Amino acid sequence: MMEAISYPFFQRALLAGVLVALASSALGGFVVQRRLSFLGDGLAHAAFAGVALGLFLRAEPLAFALPVTVLVALGITYLKEKTELSEDTAIGILFAFSVALGAVFLSRARGYVADPFGYLFGSLLAVAPEDLWAALGLLLLGLFLLPLYGAWAYATFDRELALADRVPVLFHDHLLSTYVAVSLVVAVKVVGALLVAAFLVIPAAAARLLSPTFAQMLLWSLALGVLAVGVGLFLSFALDLPSGATVVLVQTGLFLLAFLKTRIAR
Repeated sequence: MMEAISYPFFQRALLAGVLVALASSALGGFVVQRRLSFLGDGLAHAAFAGVALGLFLRAEPLAFALPVTVLVALGITYLKEKTELSEDTAIGILFAFSVALGAVFLSRARGYVADPFGYLFGSLLAVAPEDLWAALGLLLLGLFLLPLYGAWAYATFDRELALADRVPVLFHDHLLSTYVAVSLVVAVKVVGALLVAAFLVIPAAAARLLSPTFAQMLLWSLALGVLAVGVGLFLSFALDLPSGATVVLVQTGLFLLAFLKTRIAR
């Protein structure tokens, strides 16, 4: 453990992982409670389409992933509000569109392009200083939006009453979807498009099993998210395993422990 911490790249990985886990876990409570876990997968694949566009144009992939993911997030919210379609149907449509679009862009890329594998699976141990600053900016954005968590929670548990109280629910839905999109794009470089949704969903799902109140659920989600990053990174370093995948496996192990605890308590 001490050997791992002595390396600058491990220090950057640990700090970036903790920052991403804090931002994602705080949002995960809303995603799980609103039954929007599929949203994380949909937006992660939208981020992949943006990355593929950036690779096709030989530009910075994440610079294209951010606007594409935000547009897809807003499109999902718009389809849910303006049509008779359910949210999971809207997500499924744009999910498939994003994957197909990404495949087309990658197939049309000529010559050498950056390895898309890294954007699919990420690498916490390869975090660069600029990725660290992006993760810090994401956490600061979350702190800036903290006063809105009350309105988001109100609409999460009783949407009709929130509308009756003239809470701008639709505005908050768009804002929450946008923040989820931004957090996923920032985390893509760290854990990859295929695994990033796990940071959003698994700690919050485990916290849901352990918590009688929503406030406790958010606190448990933050604690489990950070714990999974720490344990997963040390296991990854010690066993020479992929860092992002190892963290997700630890998250899943924590979820199973939470499930067993609830079963034994019952």
